[in-house]
Amino acid sequence: MDIRLGNGFDVHAFGVGDHVTLCGVQVPHSHGLVGHSDADVGMHTVTDAIYGALAQGDIGQHFPPSDPQWKGAESHIFLRHAVNLARDMGFTLSNVDCTLICEFPKVGPHTASMRDAMAKIMGMDPDRVSVKATTSEKLGFTGRGEGIACIATAALVKP
Repeated sequence: MDIRLGNGFDVHAFGVGDHVTLCGVQVPHSHGLVGHSDADVGMHTVTDAIYGALAQGDIGQHFPPSDPQWKGAESHIFLRHAVNLARDMGFTLSNVDCTLICEFPKVGPHTASMRDAMAKIMGMDPDRVSVKATTSEKLGFTGRGEGIACIATAALVKP
């Protein structure tokens, strides 16, 4: 059996907007997130975790920000690509663990919807997808309310 783990990390700064998209869910907020695509920091991080487990680079290699076709793209495109690549390579996603790091917006009330959205995109049972949040205790750029960071781990299995 081939078991692989991959880690992902991403950050996006706050900018103009009235909501942030996190793990496929629009969360009302006084700011948006800045990015070449829709800046869904959660989905980007999980995508990178899957690519990492496969030793297939990162999201920027598969979807270069210099390529205008990805401007404003919805992040489910990137995540589906990583999931399909894993399946094409003979792997099944066992589970995903995603931690959003921010002072605001409050993520807790939205985690069930985020788990469901991510599970649907990845073709997994929601009980195999963890989405949670923490603060950085007002330290660093997330603590100052300048943006959101995210870390994720993906486990892949090939029989």
